[in-house]
Amino acid sequence: MQLYNTLSAEERAKLIDEAGKDRLTLSFYAYAKIEDPQKFRDDLFIAWNALDALGRIYVAHEGINAQMSVPADQFEAFRDTLEVYDFMKGIRLNVAVDQDNYSFLKLTIKVRNKIVADGLNDDTFDVTNKGIHLKAQEFNNMLDDPNTIVVDFRNHYESEVGHFEGAITPDVENFRESLPIINEQLQDFKEDKNLLMYCTGGIRCEKASAYFKHQGFKNVYQLEGGIIEYTRQIREENIESKFIGKNFVFDHRLGERITDDIISQCHQCGKPCDNHTNCANDACHLLFIQCDECKAAMENTCSTECLETIHMPWEEQVKLRKGLQVGNKVFRKGKSDALKFKNSGDLSTQPLAKAETKNIRQKIAVKKVLVGKAEHYYSKSKIGQFLIENQDLSIGDKVLVSGPTTGEQELRITEIFANGGPCETAKKGDQITFEIPFRIRLSDKLYKILEA
Repeated sequence: MQLYNTLSAEERAKLIDEAGKDRLTLSFYAYAKIEDPQKFRDDLFIAWNALDALGRIYVAHEGINAQMSVPADQFEAFRDTLEVYDFMKGIRLNVAVDQDNYSFLKLTIKVRNKIVADGLNDDTFDVTNKGIHLKAQEFNNMLDDPNTIVVDFRNHYESEVGHFEGAITPDVENFRESLPIINEQLQDFKEDKNLLMYCTGGIRCEKASAYFKHQGFKNVYQLEGGIIEYTRQIREENIESKFIGKNFVFDHRLGERITDDIISQCHQCGKPCDNHTNCANDACHLLFIQCDECKAAMENTCSTECLETIHMPWEEQVKLRKGLQVGNKVFRKGKSDALKFKNSGDLSTQPLAKAETKNIRQKIAVKKVLVGKAEHYYSKSKIGQFLIENQDLSIGDKVLVSGPTTGEQELRITEIFANGGPCETAKKGDQITFEIPFRIRLSDKLYKILEA
């Protein structure tokens, strides 16, 4: 029986067009003890291929991790194929925020040693002894607790375009790098701090929460269902989003917008941008952020070298891709000397290690609350205008102005004008102005710093 794909992505896309049916992009995971991963894999392929389900799935002795595209009219039938297995009865399916009928064009199910590579070799580590799950509002509440440390357990190219306010975002290439780094950084906080963690769909911080409990951390929490489920809840329940920017996803879309904030920049020109792309040179295929102007000028390549390569005869390009050493360079994730405006840098030169413990302590001690948004900047008089939306602001308060171009700038309020007149305290709904020594933009937000 056929247990592999026979159609190309182009042929599959044509069939989807001809079918004319809507599809759902979804993801799910489960940690469990699977005795025969290969048989489990084959059984799933037979069941899902019959439903025209597509996606990228990994199975291992420790469970399953799946990102998929399923015909909307087959959704319940697909769920039934999961209910056959006790460990997947009632499993939560994270349905994507934005739907795309072409998010996956093949059904690929692979057997791996682990569904999340962790680099651990410890038989005493119990991955099922996980931290406490929090829903969106509970997560928001804990974020506001000054006793909380929040950690992003995704990779540098994911957190660069979107993350929770105040989160520690390790500059790592993969999950297994982040575990020892964060463990070393937070040794002083095992007993008295809330360790709050999140990832895209929950699978990485599920393992991370169990790992940190294993390492002796007392108060370990995780965002239930990750950023995907968080977004669904805040939209359905009208909850404030503490996540800013885009959520990176691992299909051809490469991102789902959560808020209008653009917190990253084009890696080639520095313009505010959060659109990931892969270099058009197949011998490179570097993942990086590129604005429309650079995409047009560079023809979707990451460097002049790659631009020259794509104009070579096809036979010459094929030769450049041959060899193990070349192959190992393909599908790099956004780190190259050619990218002049990459934020996260190289892990070897900018480690999140002991030298930055002070910064982590500062993040714990210093909290900020959103006050309002920028409306105008009077450059001649150096006056900034803001709309107060959430929090009172008084003379003497220390504030932070933050934006993708402005960066983060702090200052102390010495004088406020609200609705045209001087005042001591501005209230919600007031339009305020005050002197500000740097230019602000419409994308900037105004925060009040709560000093310990």
